[in-house]
Amino acid sequence: MSDTLDLSHWINGEKVGGTRPGESLNPSDTRDVVARTPDGGAAEVDAAVEAARTAFPAWAEASPEVRSDILDRASNLLMERREQVGRLLSREEGKTRAEGIGETARAARILRYFAGEALRLHGQNLMSVRPGVEIQTYRQPIGVFGLITPWNFPIAIPTWKAAPALAFGNTVVIKPAGPTPATAEALVAILHEAGLPKGVLNMVIGRGGVGQAIVDHPGVDGVSFTGSQGVGNGVAMGAAKRQARVQLEMGGKNPLIVLDDADLDRAVAIALDGSFFATGQRCTASSRLIVQDGIHDRFVAALAEKLRGLKVGDALDPATNIGPAVSEDQRETSYRYIQVALEDGGRVVTGGDRPQLDKPGWYVRPTLIADTSAAMRINQEEVFGPVASTIRVGSYEAALEIANGVEYGLSAGIVTSSLKHARDFQRRARAGMVMVNLPTAGVDYHVPFGGTKKSSYGPREQGFAAADFFTQTKTAYGWS
Repeated sequence: MSDTLDLSHWINGEKVGGTRPGESLNPSDTRDVVARTPDGGAAEVDAAVEAARTAFPAWAEASPEVRSDILDRASNLLMERREQVGRLLSREEGKTRAEGIGETARAARILRYFAGEALRLHGQNLMSVRPGVEIQTYRQPIGVFGLITPWNFPIAIPTWKAAPALAFGNTVVIKPAGPTPATAEALVAILHEAGLPKGVLNMVIGRGGVGQAIVDHPGVDGVSFTGSQGVGNGVAMGAAKRQARVQLEMGGKNPLIVLDDADLDRAVAIALDGSFFATGQRCTASSRLIVQDGIHDRFVAALAEKLRGLKVGDALDPATNIGPAVSEDQRETSYRYIQVALEDGGRVVTGGDRPQLDKPGWYVRPTLIADTSAAMRINQEEVFGPVASTIRVGSYEAALEIANGVEYGLSAGIVTSSLKHARDFQRRARAGMVMVNLPTAGVDYHVPFGGTKKSSYGPREQGFAAADFFTQTKTAYGWS
């Protein structure tokens, strides 16, 4: 067991306490209470928004070098403490320790990237159609942003939302996910240690009512949300009702096509990574494996053999390959979909059973299901666990049609040695991100992130595209 943290809200640069009725549990050992948490509500959101609005004018007018320096210091602090924070992440979320440290280092690099972007906001000088008139465009901060973040990347996603908002002169109210508040609090604490002024970054811990209060608050100028499609729809309608900016990332049902000409070993490694690592709890995970006839049986056998060799266990055990699901609900969702797939005619090749460990935890055996069809629920609905299904196809065109045949469109991949099919797939795959001979999960932080169809709504996240959401363009005319 490890020490239990007592968490607080962060409002106007101060920790705001009160009672702590909630608990964050270690999914690897549910006897271990990671943190005791407050249960915020509308009053805390009101105070946080007021603090953010009060802080906005000075922060917006601050030199971009001031903002850059603070984000750079925070990046250095987080990188120095990546093992400590990564261990906390793994203890709270269930990623393996290596994955937790890796995510923490990624967050540090995101902070460093946007420290640079704070100095690179640019506009244009344009010729007017009228003699003697000059035109300039430039970007300005907008105001207060509400950030509603998920549990599956509990430090990377809060960072890739907060860093550009802060870099470009906005102030922030963040609601972390219920299962992982301690990891988010570690980020907020480091940003304040790096020198953020009071009120620039605020955090309110609580249940869904906190998120709703942020969405509905008249003092919040924009909302960035990552989570489920159902909740995202409500966020969009709430923000649109009062004409606030809104940005949504809502998951995926991502395909990985494996053609006959693929390198078998590489295809298996790509599927293993994209479908099962991080316990399959990635919105970019490749849960639909669409495999051409000529390679299908060999691919399934080889992937199943690799899966049987993975160790499911405590996230902090260096020998563990697959940590637990983040919660009991997430664990049961995986097993429920396995049962649904069996009832619809699928066949479990490996997995499907419940691991028996020497400690209570929310463990899921990585599961591969074969003999499925595109229309089955297992191939239409997001599972968000270490469960993947295979669909046998006869041709590339059939594979592409199935790949595009869901309501999601976040990430899509193909494994092939054919340049013709690779290029065609890049053009015709209905997804915001396309991978050729790479896992569907695994993206860079300095380029745009987002999907099509019901996966995403609003401007893209990350990289240079973040400026489109967190700033507004002003056009200035002058005559001299």
